[in-house]
Amino acid sequence: MSSYVGVVVSDPWLHSQFTQVELRTLKSKFNSNKTLLDRFTVGDLPPVLAKLNAFSGTFDEDEIKSVLDKSYSNTSDQEVDFETFLRAYLSVQARGVEKSGGSKASSSSFLKTSTTTVHHAINESEKASYVSHVNSYLRDDPFLKSYLPIDPATNAFFDLVKDGVLLCKLINLAVPGTIDERAINTKKILNPWERNENLTLGLNSAKAIGCTVVNIGTQDIAEGRPYLVLGLISQIIKIQMLADLNFKKTPSLFQLVDDTQDAEELMGLAPEKVLLKWMNFHLKKAGYEKQVTNFSSDVKDGEAYAYLLNALAPEHSSHVALETKDPTERAKKVLEQAEKMDCKRYLSPKDIVDGSANLNLAFVAQIFQHRNGLTDDSSKSTSFAEMMTDDVETSREERYTESNVSEDATDEGDANSVTGEISNLSLDEASESSPIVQDQELLTKADEDKDEVDGDGENNNDA
Repeated sequence: MSSYVGVVVSDPWLHSQFTQVELRTLKSKFNSNKTLLDRFTVGDLPPVLAKLNAFSGTFDEDEIKSVLDKSYSNTSDQEVDFETFLRAYLSVQARGVEKSGGSKASSSSFLKTSTTTVHHAINESEKASYVSHVNSYLRDDPFLKSYLPIDPATNAFFDLVKDGVLLCKLINLAVPGTIDERAINTKKILNPWERNENLTLGLNSAKAIGCTVVNIGTQDIAEGRPYLVLGLISQIIKIQMLADLNFKKTPSLFQLVDDTQDAEELMGLAPEKVLLKWMNFHLKKAGYEKQVTNFSSDVKDGEAYAYLLNALAPEHSSHVALETKDPTERAKKVLEQAEKMDCKRYLSPKDIVDGSANLNLAFVAQIFQHRNGLTDDSSKSTSFAEMMTDDVETSREERYTESNVSEDATDEGDANSVTGEISNLSLDEASESSPIVQDQELLTKADEDKDEVDGDGENNNDA
């Protein structure tokens, strides 16, 4: 088996400006145009670059020619190699950033600009939260415990993820049994082939449980690119935190609806939408007059949290948080109250006030896990369950499949989609439909077949 080798650029700085997915896409464009034009020159660059999705609708040929003339004014007949093509691309991209007022998030941009490497612009609070999560949930793992705890103030987290073991372990935490752990290479020192096997297994499995893995490849993880790594890890942890937000795990969720039609609609919602519905269910009963529609601006004053915790844990109830006028002080009181419910502190008061969507979602999900406040009305849950058909579950799986087919067909999508919404496929369905299923049954069946063969060498080999 040969190891995967990414696109290599001789200039280290130039190489660092692109992910492997970007390099492969641009390499493909370069090769196709070189074949088509026979002799690919600087003069051919404007029409070629203007057709790229990254610049379509932002630049026309004349604008691109104007940008390139600053660097290639007297070299229109010079033949273009791949590195020249990349530098021309970065020049136009940099002009695009200036044109959009310095925004790196324009729809026409890739992940990086020619002057700023976005992979350093990571959310340190989220990084610290994910490191804390790993330290807590994997501290007893036979292989990883020798590397834990990780210091969030260092880059040890990104170094540890490079061999793919941590990625695979987190996936099995999110959806147990997705990966047969015997397939994970867990030696102290892995060769390139073994490391690539782990990373390929991890990425395929991440996609199987519902993560968006567009614009990230094995080479990006092997290089420990912080922005891409955190984007993928956040999705996996999000799936784990929302694992109970389905009717198989928590039948009492049927209390959020009044009839079968509402139940069907609820079953069709993404887990985070169900979590919002659950939160508003309790807030309404607690007398909170507003509707929470997101985990950012609607919770940043901490007031909704104060009402929610008072409703779910009256034994720890305190009106101090509600009476506090300063949002930061109120957020401190809210976290103190949550800790009394044994909720781990994965976010800070500042994260609440700043409206960090990912961390606030994880906080609410953790409250749900510890105390959802729903009574075990088995008669109502059973009644709704019996009236449900498989149509809703089937349509959700179809939407998940269509979503992934669409992602696979997109070569040059928005790089920020790596941190996009998780598929509506339920976690139980993801586990059941995963192509990376455990091969325990296959191995057992093979052993049984082998025992049944009475010395026939050929049949033994087939078994």
